[in-house]
Amino acid sequence: MEIVVFEMEIVDESNNTFTIKISSKDDSTLIKFNPISRALHFLNEDGISGMLKSNEYQLRKMLHIKRPETYYKGFRLKFVLRDRKDVAAFNDMSQIIVVDKRDGKNESYVIDSGKENLTELYIDGSYSSKTGKGGFAVIIKSPEGKYDLKSFKSGVKKSSLLELLAAIKGLELVNDRKEVRIVTDSQYVRKGLAEWIINWKMNDWKTANGEKVKNIEYWKIFDKITDGKYVEFQYVKSHSGHFENTMADLYAKDMAMNTK
Repeated sequence: MEIVVFEMEIVDESNNTFTIKISSKDDSTLIKFNPISRALHFLNEDGISGMLKSNEYQLRKMLHIKRPETYYKGFRLKFVLRDRKDVAAFNDMSQIIVVDKRDGKNESYVIDSGKENLTELYIDGSYSSKTGKGGFAVIIKSPEGKYDLKSFKSGVKKSSLLELLAAIKGLELVNDRKEVRIVTDSQYVRKGLAEWIINWKMNDWKTANGEKVKNIEYWKIFDKITDGKYVEFQYVKSHSGHFENTMADLYAKDMAMNTK
């Protein structure tokens, strides 16, 4: 699956419809997009237009995420499309997303089942409005089936960030392992490294709206600590009776509720 880098520039506007120039290398094409009605029109028939049409779901997702008030003449943004990306597979929660950053690569793809004999990290985070405290837990399962439980307190007040902290801490605890599986009920963690971060980095850690990425310092740590590693992300639905996920959840909540 080839990653293709594009740059978009809004070059004109009329009645809430924006003319957007999209370039890749030395070629460019024009599209029109209305962020209110979400009407999209391709103005040219050329190579780039063909590429965009064949990956229209990804293009539309980027255009739809961008808030209407952030569309204005002169706005520029770099973005990537994964040519021939199996969008349905990436959105299928039962599938495992792989991020492979070994040997200078930075690839992401989907597999039906993970590798055998990987170190597994079961993570969860929790915030208690009662105590005003947060907590997160990491359960490390070795390839031999041995468990090691770690739990931590935190002043962070957002569960999504606590989940990210748990992933970072887990990777720090097994930093000598080059191949790891992270099992999580957090789409924030699962999608962030595999799909979002490559665009953020190209745009100086800014979103499609031109705003700084939230929790940027932690995403930078997550990005750096996964360099040189093969990481599988397996999603598990929260409160579904999954043993390790349930245990991580209980210990994270215990840390959040513990006022000592």
